[in-house]
Amino acid sequence: MNLHQRASGVLLHITSLPGPHGIGDFGPAARHFVDWLASCGQRIWQWLPTTPIGPGNSPYQSVSAFAGSPLMVALEPLVERGWLTAPATVPPPNRDANGIERVDFGAVIPWRMAQLRAAFAGYSARSTPADRAGLAAWVQGNADWLDDYALFMALETAHAGQPWWLWPAPLRARDAAALSAARAQHAGEIAFWQWVQWCFDTQCVALKAYANAQGISILGDLPIFIAHHSADCWARPDLYELDEHFQPTVVAGVPPDDLGPEGQRWGNPMYRWDRMAAEDWAWWTARVKRMLHQADAFRIDHFRGFAGYYEIPSSSPDARTGQWKKGPAKPLFDAISKALGELPIVAEDLGFITPDVHELRDALGYPGMKILQFAFGSDGEHEFLPHTYRRDVVVYTGTHDNDTAHGWWQAAPERERRYAGTYLACGAHDVHWAMIRAALNSVASLAIFPLQDVLGLPSPHRMNTPGTLGDANWTWRFDWPMVGHEPGRVLGLLTAASGRGRFDLLGVGVPEKKPPPASY
Repeated sequence: MNLHQRASGVLLHITSLPGPHGIGDFGPAARHFVDWLASCGQRIWQWLPTTPIGPGNSPYQSVSAFAGSPLMVALEPLVERGWLTAPATVPPPNRDANGIERVDFGAVIPWRMAQLRAAFAGYSARSTPADRAGLAAWVQGNADWLDDYALFMALETAHAGQPWWLWPAPLRARDAAALSAARAQHAGEIAFWQWVQWCFDTQCVALKAYANAQGISILGDLPIFIAHHSADCWARPDLYELDEHFQPTVVAGVPPDDLGPEGQRWGNPMYRWDRMAAEDWAWWTARVKRMLHQADAFRIDHFRGFAGYYEIPSSSPDARTGQWKKGPAKPLFDAISKALGELPIVAEDLGFITPDVHELRDALGYPGMKILQFAFGSDGEHEFLPHTYRRDVVVYTGTHDNDTAHGWWQAAPERERRYAGTYLACGAHDVHWAMIRAALNSVASLAIFPLQDVLGLPSPHRMNTPGTLGDANWTWRFDWPMVGHEPGRVLGLLTAASGRGRFDLLGVGVPEKKPPPASY
């Protein structure tokens, strides 16, 4: 994927897709969405992290940096292969007080996992020799991360979800004899988790291939940090700042800013960058290789942490106490590039940004991000105003962490609304299209919009509110009647007119390419 080619796309997480099974997945709705993107002249579908969700149902607090979410495994292919009987009952639609469909994780997770276990039983009883050979080859090819992940999940199940540092001492310390015994004792459960990941991977890669065939590239999302309760931290505790009881001594977050007087204490353990460097960044290289297997390019969340990161003592209840430390910077990415080639990375360079962050981004040649919602709080020289952009950026109306364009307009101070209305020539009714048009017509190489903004939806449809654990976070879903015909038609026209998509969508025909006039 060429991140410097003029193109546009839509941000929509897999779980937000419609479908009958309580949560969006890699099933028929995903391919239909690809078809819709192509019909609108789009070239990019951006996802949020596809790793298993963690506390608060967040995809940024996963039990694995390598595994895929079991909730995204579509059931239809399992039925088609004869491993699963079509479910007689499905989770009923879950709508909030505003009539918005939501993922009910409390109901969906146990129902989905029960379906996967039934399908695994069907696979075990009715799989073909080719199926079994395909799974065995995949397991062997992914053993470097899969072996620890599958054992971790089996042990988590055996210990009723307890975090790994509360497991019996031989297991939490990874005593070789204890691990060998656990692999024998839990062989069936390990096989189940391996099979689930095989299903996820094959479906994910198949969807990517389908999208690529339609001219759509997948832009993934790679969180910078991993969760404390994760297979990664349990498998290699020496790579993290942990004490003798496997507890973090320092954790990740960001200091107080305009978004909160206490800052944000994320709680992720911090990396031992020195030890990762001593191994020539092998863990990071493997992680990026895995990402590029499932996506054509990816955004690195909190890119500024590679230049400098904020370290909070684990004893601190908030982020007011902490210090900035120097990150691994360019040597990390140089090592990954040496192993994998040129890296198609978008650097999320938002928040408290210092010159060293921009220097690192530019030295690596990665495009940064611009958010239109942030553009109108100052004057005509603000860096997020479209007339200030350079080509190598990705412009968004907003991201998954922002309000919708309409919600932003309603909540913005009067001065910002007046400035935005003047700059964009819009009002409350069409601010979403005005932002999309401004992004498309800018010189930014890529322009991406949350589906909520393409549909002109109000604030209750936002995906996430950072720093909160609200029931609405990560739960938003759309349905096809919400889309209709008009949003796609208008998006296709604006995309074509801005030179980012199919010119024929304008309905004026492709102009004849005439040779330049002869010079006199």
